[in-house]
Amino acid sequence: MVLVVVQFDLVNPMDLKIAGKTAIVTGSTAGIGFAIAKTLAENGAHVIVNGRSQASVDQAIAKLSERVTPSLLHGCAADLSTAEGVEKLINAHADADILVNNLGIFDVVPFAQISDAEWLRFFEVNVMSGVRLSRHYLPLMLKKNWGRIIFISSESGICPPGDMVHYGMTKTAQLSVSRGLAEVAAGTGVTVNSVLPGPTKTEGAANFFASMAKDQGITIEEMERKFFAEGRPTSLLKRFVSPEEVASMVAFISSPLSAGTTGAALHVDGGVVRSIV
Repeated sequence: MVLVVVQFDLVNPMDLKIAGKTAIVTGSTAGIGFAIAKTLAENGAHVIVNGRSQASVDQAIAKLSERVTPSLLHGCAADLSTAEGVEKLINAHADADILVNNLGIFDVVPFAQISDAEWLRFFEVNVMSGVRLSRHYLPLMLKKNWGRIIFISSESGICPPGDMVHYGMTKTAQLSVSRGLAEVAAGTGVTVNSVLPGPTKTEGAANFFASMAKDQGITIEEMERKFFAEGRPTSLLKRFVSPEEVASMVAFISSPLSAGTTGAALHVDGGVVRSIV
């Protein structure tokens, strides 16, 4: 018998081959966007960090610079919920290899109380920001015959929640836009995909659950267990997904190694969506 010993080098992770690529990550001053920016920069990509205010962008870059090479980080303060804000970002960074449409807002509101203005605001922020940016960068990617466009959708795009109908609508719309753009890029080196996080423990979610726990007089841990027992009983992980876990999927889909995946809706939802497709 011959004993073969396989040694794995955990110090040197897989080379995603995105070093030197330019990546735009919208809404990346906190939460999932921040984690995506960090992971892409850790893999050598030049990352444009975006937020609405210069202060939030500067603060995010300062935090990221403690973990990644500062020269890989570039900031752009722009409100991408408006056409003017999108134009500002495009003027500052005319070309990109990777576009991550992460910007998004959510709110828990009874359907009957959602005004027309809120429906339109959610559509402008969550959908049109990605549409406008993709309209500029996709043709450039097609000309180079290489590029990656990624929409950060949600499991709510598949299972729209009754207490956030307007949010769910925008996440479903992102899936449609993403698949449609993948069809536009058919037969090229450009891929377009959606990533669908489930309940994710961002700063905002953590604060929200802490507030709910306080209101109900229970601990945060008890509140989380209650949420997965009652609110997301189909979850297989029975816990929140971390922003870093979402970012890992995004980093792979950004890579040349993922060339065989396009037009897909990729779940990072802990098994919340009870489906095998």
